[in-house]
Amino acid sequence: VLLSAGAGAWGDDQAPPQAEPAAHAAARTEVDAQAAAHADAESFFERFRRIPLNEAGDVHLSFGGEMRQRIEAWRNFNFDGDNDDVFLLTRLRLSADLHLGENIRFFAEGKSALAPFGRDLPGGTRTLDVDQADLQQLYVDLTLPGPDGVSLTLRPGRQALTFGRQRLVSPLPWANTMRTWEGVRGDLEIDTWRISSFWTYFVPVRKYALNRRDRGHQFFGVYATGELLGERLKADLYWLGRDRSALDERRHTLGGRLFGRVDAFDYDVEAAWQLGRLGGADIEAQAVAIELGWRPPHLPLHPRLFIGFDFASGDGNPGAGKARTFDQLFPLGHAYLGHADVVGRQNVLASHGGLSVRPVDELTVTLTGHGFWRARRADALYNAGGAVVRAGDPDAGRFIGAELDLRASYRLCEHIELLGGYSRFFPGPFIRDTGPSRGLDFFYTQFSLTF
Repeated sequence: VLLSAGAGAWGDDQAPPQAEPAAHAAARTEVDAQAAAHADAESFFERFRRIPLNEAGDVHLSFGGEMRQRIEAWRNFNFDGDNDDVFLLTRLRLSADLHLGENIRFFAEGKSALAPFGRDLPGGTRTLDVDQADLQQLYVDLTLPGPDGVSLTLRPGRQALTFGRQRLVSPLPWANTMRTWEGVRGDLEIDTWRISSFWTYFVPVRKYALNRRDRGHQFFGVYATGELLGERLKADLYWLGRDRSALDERRHTLGGRLFGRVDAFDYDVEAAWQLGRLGGADIEAQAVAIELGWRPPHLPLHPRLFIGFDFASGDGNPGAGKARTFDQLFPLGHAYLGHADVVGRQNVLASHGGLSVRPVDELTVTLTGHGFWRARRADALYNAGGAVVRAGDPDAGRFIGAELDLRASYRLCEHIELLGGYSRFFPGPFIRDTGPSRGLDFFYTQFSLTF
């Protein structure tokens, strides 16, 4: 069985308040062998964990995987009264993890993502929904030990990438098919700091054929994260490069993040600036994200109150030789800008606030309210996948609308998690001014078995 740090009641699409770079359960790339030692020894799946292959026990093999089923129900999708549907998404992942001593590791993961009864909404069955059978990850870790507190790990192969709060780089576990890249990554660990360098090609999904890397879509960069003042103050610094030859684009994202916990308060502040060239235009784009949380001590239900603000620039004067719309890169959708995924981190001003409670340790219930505005009236509304929902209109209202999200996750046992939620999007003047404007409803329920 493969376990990853960071698994828990947050579900597989929502980063915990202070997630570390490779701590996302769905990435499946940071298998914690120590966690297996503390797992329930009576579990049927325990026999597949850390199977020794030599007498010393430093050569060992583990098997794991995930079975997931999700039902989605949509009413008035795209704010259109003709777009109602209920469909099923299924996903199976199987993995093998071989350790040859402390310094060599091989990891392989296959997947099958299906929509058995199809999807009858606009766009039909998408590459987000179906990848019939493919290799999600296949890489080797080569660790070069150094002085105390220093090590270097090289990872060539097909792999998931997960950095920071995943606002810009995520394997997108909510999507049935997820994301992956091919290339090489190096992690240099120095005391409490990790510096990750990578050069990869994006691997797009081909629903009914084997996926292969897109040589015209490179993704590369450096991401550093570590402690400045222990848990009170941590920092991320990064440079992320994206080169897409089909769009004649070479974009660089420079950014940083400060986060931590002080007594009952937690905070997270991230800012990014983009430059480069897109066609014949110079890129000048920015984004800011802020979230503040408070966990009142000694209260029943273990509440956490939170508020936040998000900004991503838009283009107020298309065709003027500048490209000012922020590119959200490869974000963790479904976590920050509403679970209905109507709004993405492009040309947006957004506020949110809510409350999370834990009636019991295994159950987390979260209620979040969002408000959305276009940053620039001349630019479009983009969804969580970066596609245009409604074209820009300078004469239309700026307020996009509001969304209310209710979500509950329950960990039935070590291996089984139940997830359910309901989202309601209330259209604002911009939606009403530019086309169909019915209120959108989204309901989902999910069962996942991880072993």
